[in-house]
Amino acid sequence: MKNSSFFYYTSYMDFTQAIEIAKNIYWVGMYLQNDPFQCHPYFIKNGNASVLVDPGSMLEFDAVVRKINTISSMQNVKYIILHHQDPDLAASVPEMEKLIDRNDLQIITHSRMVPLVKHYLIQSDYYEIDKHQHKLQCDNLHLEFLTTPYCHSPGAFVTYEPQTKTLLSGDIFGGIEESWEFFAGDDYFKKAKQFHAEYMPSRDIFNYALSKIETLDIDLIAPQHGSIIKKEQIMPLIEQMKALECGLYVEKEYRDELLYTIEALKQKDMALIASLEQLKEKEEFLFQKAKMADMGEMIGNIAHQWRQPLAINNTIISILKEKSQREILNDTELMTKLKEMENNIQYMSRTIDDFMRFYHPAKKKTNFCVCDVVEHALTIMRPMLNKAGIDICFQNCDDAYINGYMNEYTQVVVSILTNAKDVLIHRKTKNATIDMVLSQDNKNVVLTISDNAGGIKKEHIHRVFDPYFTTKHKSMGTGLGLYISKMIIEKNMGGTLKVQNIKEGAAFSITMEKADG
Repeated sequence: MKNSSFFYYTSYMDFTQAIEIAKNIYWVGMYLQNDPFQCHPYFIKNGNASVLVDPGSMLEFDAVVRKINTISSMQNVKYIILHHQDPDLAASVPEMEKLIDRNDLQIITHSRMVPLVKHYLIQSDYYEIDKHQHKLQCDNLHLEFLTTPYCHSPGAFVTYEPQTKTLLSGDIFGGIEESWEFFAGDDYFKKAKQFHAEYMPSRDIFNYALSKIETLDIDLIAPQHGSIIKKEQIMPLIEQMKALECGLYVEKEYRDELLYTIEALKQKDMALIASLEQLKEKEEFLFQKAKMADMGEMIGNIAHQWRQPLAINNTIISILKEKSQREILNDTELMTKLKEMENNIQYMSRTIDDFMRFYHPAKKKTNFCVCDVVEHALTIMRPMLNKAGIDICFQNCDDAYINGYMNEYTQVVVSILTNAKDVLIHRKTKNATIDMVLSQDNKNVVLTISDNAGGIKKEHIHRVFDPYFTTKHKSMGTGLGLYISKMIIEKNMGGTLKVQNIKEGAAFSITMEKADG
């Protein structure tokens, strides 16, 4: 193609062939259809000392080789220029070396690139531009190299061919184009803007590179990406790019937005902490509410347990008073009756102690015997169960210890027993029975509490641990007992509390990790 016909419109170009963009300088790339990120290798024809510029990746390899062989020969390539180290530019070099097959082949790059590009397993010698006065003179070919550090790599540079006034610019002046054009249009800055904003580290660094480039007399810019830029577009484009915000300046532009976002996140974090505090307070309130609900029933139970010894003591006092008035009370009988009254008062005191232990919160986790806790819970519950005509059977095992809060575990057992009692009474179950089985293996201790009340309805069983869920009349329960129980076991003590229907009723299983006795 002759020089006068260099600037054809893209739509008339045959991209399957090498395209001469300046005298003896060819585009030998491959048009990647529907790809906004086009990559452009170039070939400088110079007899058996020709130059391949930014050869590309293996995606373009076959096309690049074929095009070079149509205008010259791969064996004529003596130099390969690598403007930076990225794989879209350099990955095909080892395969190119095999086809070129020359001992004098040299890789032209910056010394700061060598430690990086060597990882492609390149075998040829390096021509380091910073060690050769940033020039190459070979026969009739003269090239000048201008360093453009950090645009976008530490050893980046551009290549200037003064005879045709062509700048092979690497990443600088690259563009991302949804609808690619071989030659840049008047709107090319819009296409180059995104690429430079993302790939150039800062406006200061980019302007340093532009200040070097604008001193050159340039007729054509051939970037590695985007479109080829003609003379009349070059200076206006450089001026636009000087004001381009990229890298650190993009960060500065969005700093206020970032700070606003951070502040908003802090506010949300504070709101979350406040919500967690409110949730904690709510949980504590629910615990207390559940305890108060249990306490009402327990007070009734205390009254029931005290009624008989109080009645006996009242009778003894009446008898002693009557006999004393009639002067027929002897010392032996007096001492016997006083001893009987003392025993009754001690029984009442033990009853209070049992309930005080139940309601006194534990501050520390301890290792405790589950059997002892169950027996304590049964001491509290047995009078109510006996009154309701409910039989209870406890099958225990010795030396079953767990680590946790003993009184809270007791509360869970009492809550499950109370729930079973209420269901058995409500359903008027014949031969009402509660079975308790304590078992252990090498890892866990399991307490299973089951009843024969017919089980939990299928539509209810997945909700029994929800707060305020209850099938009882509101006068009989708050719907908090099982919810609190699950929280105690799973959240406070690291175990599990589950329920399932069995043949005759429902079975609750408390599983805890085994501890030393």
